[in-house]
Amino acid sequence: MAEEVVLLDFWASVFGMRVRIALAEKGIKYESKEEDLRNKSDLLLKMNPVHKKVPVLIHNGKPVCESLIIVQYIDEVWNDSSPLLPSDPYQRAHARFWADFVDQKVHGARQKLMATKGEELEAAKKEFLEIHKTLEGELGDKPYFGGETFGFVDIAFITFYSWFSVFETVGKLSMEVECPKIVAWAKRCMQKESVANTLPDQKKVYEFALEWFGLEQAQPARITTV
Repeated sequence: MAEEVVLLDFWASVFGMRVRIALAEKGIKYESKEEDLRNKSDLLLKMNPVHKKVPVLIHNGKPVCESLIIVQYIDEVWNDSSPLLPSDPYQRAHARFWADFVDQKVHGARQKLMATKGEELEAAKKEFLEIHKTLEGELGDKPYFGGETFGFVDIAFITFYSWFSVFETVGKLSMEVECPKIVAWAKRCMQKESVANTLPDQKKVYEFALEWFGLEQAQPARITTV
């Protein structure tokens, strides 16, 4: 009997992108159902009644929620190829720590940067850059966060790359100038088919952000591309 895999998703969601990359890395065929976040489907409300958010992976009728949990689930269930987490328990814990750092710090700084104006913007910008410089320190001179192999932390963080032009425009900053190692790492990740085929065009994301977050119309400071 064939497995039924359905993903409830939204194209611009950095969290949904994580799941799409993980599924692509494993070569898993699935049905994608795009959600209207302003008019959520009955299926989404049924499958994720607690948070009522995407993404939700439905595997043989059973829902799995929260993107990092879903990625770990995918790695555990389809464990015959392309491991996303290290086999060593300590290294697995280390990867989970940094993925959680991305969830808690990068996402929080993103929200603050886009919600702040005036004098408070400089403080939000400083915090945003400090968080990314901390990630640069963890990356060091490694090709990927886990070393030589693209994995869990890379999946957790790379999806924010599609929003870099938004961050740069709102914060009046250049990621390539401020965090060159992160940009070089992102371009390296974009050479992977699973990433390149998943991340949407930055200009499209910028135009979406203008409308969704009510940002002031402005020409993007720079579109970060490969």
